[in-house]
Amino acid sequence: MVTTENLFFLALGSLLLISAIIDILWTTLWTNAGAGPLTTRLTTGVWRGLRTLGDRQSRLLNLAGPIILTLTIALWVALIWGGWTFIFAGGENALMDTRDVGPVSWVERTYFVAYSMFTMGNGDFTPTGGVWQIATSLTTASGMLFVSLLVSYVLSVLGAVVDKRSFASMVTGIETRSEVFVRDGWNGEDFHELDLPLDTLASDLGRLAKQHKAYPILHYYHSNEANDASAVAVAIFDDALTTLRFGVSEPHRPNTPLLNTARSSTQDYLQTLDSIGIQPAEDTPPPPELDRLREAGVPTVSDEEFARALDDLSERRRKLLGGVTADAWHWPPANDE
Repeated sequence: MVTTENLFFLALGSLLLISAIIDILWTTLWTNAGAGPLTTRLTTGVWRGLRTLGDRQSRLLNLAGPIILTLTIALWVALIWGGWTFIFAGGENALMDTRDVGPVSWVERTYFVAYSMFTMGNGDFTPTGGVWQIATSLTTASGMLFVSLLVSYVLSVLGAVVDKRSFASMVTGIETRSEVFVRDGWNGEDFHELDLPLDTLASDLGRLAKQHKAYPILHYYHSNEANDASAVAVAIFDDALTTLRFGVSEPHRPNTPLLNTARSSTQDYLQTLDSIGIQPAEDTPPPPELDRLREAGVPTVSDEEFARALDDLSERRRKLLGGVTADAWHWPPANDE
């Protein structure tokens, strides 16, 4: 006879399992939607807590990514494990002890679910009836699915972390100030020497934006070195693009389609900040200094014209600053940190 208590356990177990399956598939397979609802709440909550406890060079922030990834995995395991445990508690005599006669305890149900999820079982307990045999098979299948998706997800995240830090190193390796980035690309006549770096960095940033969209946890892999911080590098790169597009006199600007493509990559990256709730900063970051370019003989527009262009880009630059601040850094130059 099925009691009200049994029905409650069945309903609770089903709810936990459905929540786990949705969150796991959402996070690992739905690359255009970011993390699942449970994972999103967990990651943002843990990051805020770690930000409260440590500054940007704190070991806690350096470990934020691995900590959040570990807790995410633990959450998924707990939901699947708990869900199946409650489901088996919802059946009268769903499990039978093959060694001792008597009711199966909660500890024994938990033990049965664990070895059914991750192994083929050891025979200490056996399901009674066809329904519970099928439930046991589904328990094993869910465990195998979870492990397969988990391995793929972790490897993808770690590979993206390497790409993220590689991009940052490439940008800061050129320069840590946007106006110096531009100045050093001037050969006395044009900016053709920047064509290849801009194309490469735009491609890398476009891929990085897609990775951040697929794996929002990347935002929480913090580096204790500004030169390896992608949020700082994106700010440097985009301000350099802004200077090239709006600060340099039109006849001397680099290839316009190349600049537009690179700026589009930055916009894609900024959209990933919106997806995890990072808000634009209240203040606009300081503008690039055109005087540095003029000292090197770079033809520039007037300060007034450049200021008007920056006013139109205020929201974009405040988003960039919001991303830098959220990553526990200050606005570039990185070597002033």
